[in-house]
Amino acid sequence: MSEELAPETPETAEAEPVKQRKNGLYPGISDELAENMASGWADTELHGLEPIAQASYTAARRAALSARFPGERLVVPAGNLKTRSNDTEYAFRASTEYAYLTGDLTQDGVLVLEPADDGHEATVYLLPRSNREDGEFWLDGQGELWVGRRHSLTEAEQLLGIPAKDVRELPAALTEATGPVRNVRGHDAGIEAALTDKVTAERDEELRVFLSEARLVKDAFEVAELQKACDATARGFEDVVKVLDKAEATSERYIEGTFFLRARVDGNDIGYGSICAAGPHATTLHWVRNDGAVRSGELLLLDAGVETNELYTADVTRTLPINGTFSPLQRKIYDAVYEAQEAGIAAVKPGAAFRDFHDAAQRVLAEKLVEWGLLGDLSVEKVLELGLQRRWTLHGTGHMLGMDVHDCAVARTESYVNGTLEPGVCLTVEPGLYFQADDLTVPEEYRGIGVRIEDDILVTEDGNRNLSAALPRRSEEVEAWMARLKG
Repeated sequence: MSEELAPETPETAEAEPVKQRKNGLYPGISDELAENMASGWADTELHGLEPIAQASYTAARRAALSARFPGERLVVPAGNLKTRSNDTEYAFRASTEYAYLTGDLTQDGVLVLEPADDGHEATVYLLPRSNREDGEFWLDGQGELWVGRRHSLTEAEQLLGIPAKDVRELPAALTEATGPVRNVRGHDAGIEAALTDKVTAERDEELRVFLSEARLVKDAFEVAELQKACDATARGFEDVVKVLDKAEATSERYIEGTFFLRARVDGNDIGYGSICAAGPHATTLHWVRNDGAVRSGELLLLDAGVETNELYTADVTRTLPINGTFSPLQRKIYDAVYEAQEAGIAAVKPGAAFRDFHDAAQRVLAEKLVEWGLLGDLSVEKVLELGLQRRWTLHGTGHMLGMDVHDCAVARTESYVNGTLEPGVCLTVEPGLYFQADDLTVPEEYRGIGVRIEDDILVTEDGNRNLSAALPRRSEEVEAWMARLKG
């Protein structure tokens, strides 16, 4: 990795000359070099750009936001780069709220909706192209020759369908602003500092909650993106099955790396840390260390999702026999989870309570646990009343899905878990059974077995559609699928 000469923040770019890095190899910049670098560059402005595919959808989303908060200034930041160590940063991921409302995914952007007579006037504040006159483009750590070309403000306007201005001018403008203001907190400390005496935590939270609830029902663009994410995820699972022999020779990290390659080729990234849990690690719900052994005869619980370039993620789990064939006990436990998932999926339909699919799946699992003699002589009804099945089922049966893997997370309880399903809602159905390696309440042969099956389900006008149906679920179909992929 090369060493740039001048780390600098956007806020200081115009106020100060570009500074050199401490311990840089060059002692300074001659006037002649500065003059040379400032000239002789072709005009690369892009013209006649078409709006991004979701421009009409983001406009509709902004209109709904405007209608909810008339007469108020609304500020939605994308966020800034976060330091990983010293002068290296994590890959940037725009805030969900900002990306949802603009379709822009660049760092330091801020959407501002200014009150107007007929609603709001939207402006997106962005970093313009790095300056070639003061040397920013080649001296600054975020300059064009270091990290790549940014769109000009004019280009951004054409792409996003929103007037664009220089974000470096925004903090001062917000400091002088009057009237009611709301801001999505937690993404941009500079914007929050500029608004510190103009906002309240309660009012800002109302804005965040509204934007979370706005995503409960997906529009056509979002549904297409989620399908794209699921299709890419299915290809990633196929990739993993094909290299299980290499994973056995190394570790769970081979599985993690294999799926990550698919995520980066077919999308933007993974939507969350991949769970590549082999053997007893499958009983740890969020096993993301992925440093364990992969052994023939055991199960692999793979919970992973591709995030598309527009930041919509799949969330799919399959539990696979590493050698391609379930043992009788593995099959019994797997088939019980499959039966529970089938009951859960059947309960996903318009007009149903959100909780219905969870209750349906938990009932099946409780019935199986009672049938297997793991709960003494208690009835299924008593087990469910006391929640005793949770020792082995542990988690809820699903959650909303979208731009965040746990989408709409701050929606009001009455709108989410106590709400009613309607067409356009997308959720996961993911029952599981987990028998810990040290659980003395179950027969020894059960210990260390974990099974989860998870699919992404879209509520439709007449029921539901399984977006991840490309991956088999029945135990015998899983075995046939694996045999075919392994050749």
